[in-house]
Amino acid sequence: MIRNIVASYSLFMGILITATWILFILTGQVGEFLVKPAEITLHLIAEFTTAMMLIISGISILKKKRKAYNLNLVALGMLFYTLIMSPGYYLQKGEPVLVGIFAIFLILTSAALVLNFKKEYEIKLERLT
Repeated sequence: MIRNIVASYSLFMGILITATWILFILTGQVGEFLVKPAEITLHLIAEFTTAMMLIISGISILKKKRKAYNLNLVALGMLFYTLIMSPGYYLQKGEPVLVGIFAIFLILTSAALVLNFKKEYEIKLERLT
């Protein structure tokens, strides 16, 4: 049960991040390419790396890979960071709905982290017995 929740959330967020940025790029909504090309390029590298880590770790959890939960902790930590940093952009643009969405995802990510720690602890206890 916990495995499926954590894996599903990780896969969902990884796919959502990827799809959102591809949509923004293809529709020309990333004006920072003209104003701050280095900053947005590095930001996109961080976003896509986070997304790929979430997808890879989500699949690894479903396949019951040995270090999947450890990898997922890193991925969720990366997501947690971006969910704290990214809303500032939308606050400055005066878009409170998007800030609220980020807040909801931050709460869900916190819950996924707690579940991940719980499951990893259970796995370690099983190995000791």
